[in-house]
Amino acid sequence: MSPSSRRTSGRCGTRLLAAPVVPAPEPWQPVVRLSHYAPGPYADRDVWRERLRTAPARGQWDPERGLRLAPLPHRSLQPGVAREAAARCADEWIVGIEDVTPPAREIHGLVRAGGPTRAREPLPGRRPYPLDDDALTHLIPGGSA
Repeated sequence: MSPSSRRTSGRCGTRLLAAPVVPAPEPWQPVVRLSHYAPGPYADRDVWRERLRTAPARGQWDPERGLRLAPLPHRSLQPGVAREAAARCADEWIVGIEDVTPPAREIHGLVRAGGPTRAREPLPGRRPYPLDDDALTHLIPGGSA
């Protein structure tokens, strides 16, 4: 699962699927835990291990990609779900699946033809996931767990 079509299109095989999701209900939102230990948000490795073990979702910060698939200077959170959250995601939160391979190929063709400006036109719009400002502070180095 990746929030970035650009990031994913450089890694996908023959098909690229978009699966819009509804915002997860409250107890599920702030329980994402970093999939790697970071000293800022967690008191020590043992605290991080315990929180990760019980979290229904984990995340990692991955580099965003530009139209030429080169890493950009900012990152996006790539979530992964486990246990009960995986079932809920599949059954309740995903509201559709769409094959977006044709527009991805069109964009790729425009980039290869030297038209990155034209290639931006068919890109899907980006919207921030609706969360409270402090909901993800535990995922930011220096934040609180």
